[in-house]
Amino acid sequence: LRRTRKGAAAAPTRCIGQSPTARSLNTEGNPEAPWRPTREQLSAARNETIPDIGGPGLAVLFAGINPSLYSAAVGHHFGRPGNRFWKALHAAGFTPRLLTAFDDVELPRWRIGITNMVARATVAAAELSAGELREGGAALERLVERWRPALVAFVGVQAYRVAYRRPAAVVGRQAAELGKAGIWVLPNTSGLQAHYQYPDLVRLYSELHQAAFAEREADAGSV
Repeated sequence: LRRTRKGAAAAPTRCIGQSPTARSLNTEGNPEAPWRPTREQLSAARNETIPDIGGPGLAVLFAGINPSLYSAAVGHHFGRPGNRFWKALHAAGFTPRLLTAFDDVELPRWRIGITNMVARATVAAAELSAGELREGGAALERLVERWRPALVAFVGVQAYRVAYRRPAAVVGRQAAELGKAGIWVLPNTSGLQAHYQYPDLVRLYSELHQAAFAEREADAGSV
């Protein structure tokens, strides 16, 4: 369920398959312009959810940890202005122009999708229990079985370690698979995470792009 800008509450649920077109338009039928939520809207966003973006045939399905209150309030993934996800995505070659969170519904045209390991919004990911992360990991696996992306990219190494009981996992390509999808683990792109600087993010995202697209194009050309 989506929440309204007025902050009407909805029961937490993993929303799969909601029409991206419906979510990208405002009540007048025009593309939604970026806007900032009020304090009241941020407070009301706790435990709200954001519909997944994507469908069958994705090259990469990005899996965030869970929505921030800001993202849930505006109804778009990686919504906080300081989040570096959209800049890294563009710099790595995934999108032909720099998108904002309000453009997230456009991603499937480039064979990219977004979901979250845990659906409900919190002030910080630290509020999530290990049990929630593991339940979310199982739900994500079911989504992967349905959509069958080539790769799943986890945006947050610690959450991945906990969800799948792989404490030694490091950033980069993983030996394990999720269903039949390959796994990549990427750093959290929150502006509050200072361990990885922006050039590091671009390099890591570029490696994922190379694996997702360049390698596949080379294989197709050799047939």
